[in-house]
Amino acid sequence: MVGRGELTDKAWAVIVPLLPPQQGGGRRWRNHRQVINAILWKLRTGAPWRDLPERYGPWKTAHERLRLWIKDGPWDKILDRVVVEDDAVDDLEWIISVDSSVVRAHQHAAGARKKGGCSDDIEVLAVDGEGLGRSRGGLSTKIHLAVDGRGLPMRFLITPGQAGDNPQLVPLLDGISVARPGAGRPRCRPETVIADKAYSHPSTREAMRDRRIIFVSPERDDQIARRAARGSRGGRPPAFDVEVHRQRNVVERCFSRLKQFRDLATRYAKRAAYYQAELTIAAIVL
Repeated sequence: MVGRGELTDKAWAVIVPLLPPQQGGGRRWRNHRQVINAILWKLRTGAPWRDLPERYGPWKTAHERLRLWIKDGPWDKILDRVVVEDDAVDDLEWIISVDSSVVRAHQHAAGARKKGGCSDDIEVLAVDGEGLGRSRGGLSTKIHLAVDGRGLPMRFLITPGQAGDNPQLVPLLDGISVARPGAGRPRCRPETVIADKAYSHPSTREAMRDRRIIFVSPERDDQIARRAARGSRGGRPPAFDVEVHRQRNVVERCFSRLKQFRDLATRYAKRAAYYQAELTIAAIVL
């Protein structure tokens, strides 16, 4: 019987071919499905690993499997597989909405060892200070998210909490690559990108024009005033479709759904690699 929040038979059928086989000798691995359900329980409740219910087996087994699979990369493969299947049946909507959200870091998230002095063999993600920084809310991490027209995750990045939104837009879009079901190059270019005023910058608009992407973002007040002060030399205001911009709420709704997972709503993980893996697993569930 499938418990609350656990993998369904349909979901398991998709995931199982993408999981890595057992490596080396030794005892037989604990059932993959039981371990993934343990990880989902941790993600949903935000409880410490040591409080894992007995029905999921030893907590060290679940934690070690998560660590190994961060290193081997099956979580990204599963997410990519789900996105590719959606695109194959024309469910994927290539109108991308982007936004960011700051997540408060628990005190347990601080104090990770510096690179080179850590016994963990995970390749630490290229995130400044493990993705932790000081914003007005204190120690925090910022999630930069791109969703499709249905509000389902396409790609995300994590940065320290004080990082700006606009510099992350192009790297976020560069991370979108959806393989074709048959032959052909992966699709990388959305039809439209919708963003709020934080992403309104001349360099960003120029980058979107170069990529032949329709960019829908309102101008900031200071940009409007600067153009007005220059008179006729200020040029025309950029095109802005109010009706299209109203669709941006899907990314805000996606953040609300992601933060139903308590382990994401507050960051407890010391390592950026662990927190990013948790985000990927939640995106798979959505």
